[in-house]
This record gives sequence, structure tokens and C-alpha cells, in this order.
Amino acid sequence: MHEIPSVKTYVAIWATLTILTFVTYSVAKIDMGGFNIVVAMGIAFFKMMLVILFFMNVKAESPLTKLFAGAGFFWLILLLGQFFLDYATRGWMPEGKMW
Repeated sequence: MHEIPSVKTYVAIWATLTILTFVTYSVAKIDMGGFNIVVAMGIAFFKMMLVILFFMNVKAESPLTKLFAGAGFFWLILLLGQFFLDYATRGWMPEGKMW
């Protein structure tokens, strides 16, 4: 049997997630050009890891559960990478002329 986090840990993680939500909102109001998305994705990544490790309790699970959680995360990285590559290369071709 694995260890269950205390209520204090859950409250601390919830408070951190709440603060990071306000930080994300505040950063969105600042014009940093193309760097806004990098900061927002960095904060979102950190929040995602907190939810996965503590609320989903993957931190204390078996290695097989960690493997499947990691595989899901790897798949997410592949999909986001394809999205950003598509977004970055949209201006390469002139409008209306595909091939």
C-alpha cells in the first residue's frame, strides 16, 4: 500500500495552483511579443505536473502507472510539437497558392 498525502499537502498544492492561475492571467496582460506563449506554456506545464504528481497520486504509484503516465505525457509533447511546427510554418506559402 502506498502513502496517502496529507490534507496539508493537498491544500498547499491547491493554493499553488490558484496562485499560478493568477500569475498566468497577470503575465497575459503584459506584452512580451512571442514570448507570452512560452511563459504561459511553462506555467501550464508546472501546473500539469503538480496535478499529475499529487492530485492523481502518480508520485506514489507503481512503475507501470508511471510508465503509462509518462507515455501520455510523451504523446502530448508530440502533438504540441506538431501544432507549433504547423503554426510556425504557416507563413511560408503565399495566400491562395497551395502547390
